[in-house]
Amino acid sequence: MSSNNTAAHKGQLSADETQAIIDMDRDHHLHPYQIFDVFPEEGALPIAKGKGCLIWDAEGNQYLDAVGGLWCNNIGLGRDEMADVIADQVRELSYASPFVDMTNVPAAKLAKKLADLAPGHLNHVFFTCGGSTAVDSAYRTVQMYNNCRGKKDKKHFISRKDAYHGTTYAAMSLGGKAGDHPDFFDFKSDDIHHLSSPNHYRYSKGLSEQEFADQLVAEFEAKIEEIGGADKVAAFIAEPIMGAGGVVLPPANYLKRIWEICQANDILYISDEVVTGFGRLGQWFASESIFGIVPDIIVCAKGLSSGYLPIGAMIFSDAIFAGISQPDQGYYYAHGYTYSGHPVSCAAALKNIEILEDEKILEHVREVGPYFMEQLNTLRDLDMVGDVRGSHLMVCVELVKNKATKENFPEELDIGKQVSNEADAMGLIVRPIINLNVMSPPLVLTKEEADFIVSTLRKAIIDAGAKMKEQGHW
Repeated sequence: MSSNNTAAHKGQLSADETQAIIDMDRDHHLHPYQIFDVFPEEGALPIAKGKGCLIWDAEGNQYLDAVGGLWCNNIGLGRDEMADVIADQVRELSYASPFVDMTNVPAAKLAKKLADLAPGHLNHVFFTCGGSTAVDSAYRTVQMYNNCRGKKDKKHFISRKDAYHGTTYAAMSLGGKAGDHPDFFDFKSDDIHHLSSPNHYRYSKGLSEQEFADQLVAEFEAKIEEIGGADKVAAFIAEPIMGAGGVVLPPANYLKRIWEICQANDILYISDEVVTGFGRLGQWFASESIFGIVPDIIVCAKGLSSGYLPIGAMIFSDAIFAGISQPDQGYYYAHGYTYSGHPVSCAAALKNIEILEDEKILEHVREVGPYFMEQLNTLRDLDMVGDVRGSHLMVCVELVKNKATKENFPEELDIGKQVSNEADAMGLIVRPIINLNVMSPPLVLTKEEADFIVSTLRKAIIDAGAKMKEQGHW
């Protein structure tokens, strides 16, 4: 899993030292989504250094990180000004309790900044530890809101297949990826419902985009009635563009039509902008700027601090705040985390937003993003490439066994991983998700780096395909 492009870096390890790290990790570190059957043999790639869009492993092999960490490395790695702000805040105030009637200066400033950036009437912020906890917080806050309004039967949430909303209990239950719901875990299902995926390429069955959107909207309306009417439905939750579910763009006007139905039926609309927020699509938030929606709640994380420190946020409306804070009712917000509004994380997020503004990184994304998409679309001439989709710096290549029928390779072949392994060897990190290769590079990506991604991925797909043919799989 290494490239031949080796450059010395501080702390670079010998082969024996690197193997010792791999062994320690294998024996003691349980990874998110660790695959137990193969991990003991393969181990993990130890990353030791990062700068901008580049990362280096422990032995000094260089890679362009087209995954952007995990959708989160927006301003690039290794920025001195981020390190300085974080260190200064640690010295000034490393921690303060956020509970009840205490706050800290960075948390107050960041809450105001997020209220300014968010659309419409979203003027209130609850800080969390990441995206998953932001979704769980939204789930609980919606329940409180309806209880405080005397609508205690209004408890059902509607999500979608292929959605990803995090990994805490409610968040994972709200998600709709089949691979995230194995039968060896339990999930909440009594008040959570999943509609069809909006993936036009994979599920439209010959319908036009508009016909497919009509079908999805009709399904939403039917689901409301099936649940028992709008008086039973609390909220609809959706990513503006699905991320881990395959970078799925919604059919035109589909999300806005869903939002309009929610508005007309007192159903809260939760926009999961954990991936799309803070510039990945060239906007602070995609909900209103791109899709014409002003949701009742936005959940965000990842690009909020560009991954420099863990932090997430639930940004919610004046109406919800008024509902849960009615005077003379004895209400209080019985929900919180030790690290809500952590002063160092908030200081990092404020500096991250300042960098995005001062360096006009969102404007840069609006320039380089369409170029990246244009170049990626040149991969469509490859026999294994069934679809290329995405927007700006949130993209996906879907690999197929047969382009005409859209037949997939058998899942056990894990074709996306085979392609990513070939890319690794050439100094490119892409994210494999079974038959997909997903990319979300840092927002500071240059056109030259975009060209490297596309040319290297092309060769990786060709090489993986050749091996598949040699092995009789294709």
